[in-house]
Amino acid sequence: MSDASARHDIRDRDDCERLVRAFYGRALVDPVIGFLFTDVAKLDLEEHVPVITSFWETMLLGAGTYGGGAFGVHANLDRKAKLRAGHFVRWLTLWSMSVDELFEGPVADEAKRHAERVANAFHRRLDGTVTADPAPATPGGFVVTRHGAD
Repeated sequence: MSDASARHDIRDRDDCERLVRAFYGRALVDPVIGFLFTDVAKLDLEEHVPVITSFWETMLLGAGTYGGGAFGVHANLDRKAKLRAGHFVRWLTLWSMSVDELFEGPVADEAKRHAERVANAFHRRLDGTVTADPAPATPGGFVVTRHGAD
């Protein structure tokens, strides 16, 4: 979709699913991370799409439809094939491309920000670098900080 005027903000589950499918359309064939989905995780896309759609619908729209634990799945994947910083950077790039291709607005912007937070947190935990200090910036310059009481 090249007509920017046709883009709108993410507003419902259908939009979340559209985004998820656009992302996986890129990710599954990507030369950097595609193998993680196809060869390592052996992802069943039709089984996975409703789950990850619920995750994003809950994160972005407050739907409360996701009740899983996303980190555990990634920890299991990391045990099979080490997830490196470059994998997370590529995931973020493909996610942001998918968001920008389809949507614009505050919720779309939050989809990208939340993805950065998740990617940074997962990478730090998997890499064993979780500390109380603010996280280092990703290549895009985003810094994760902790606010409020622990």
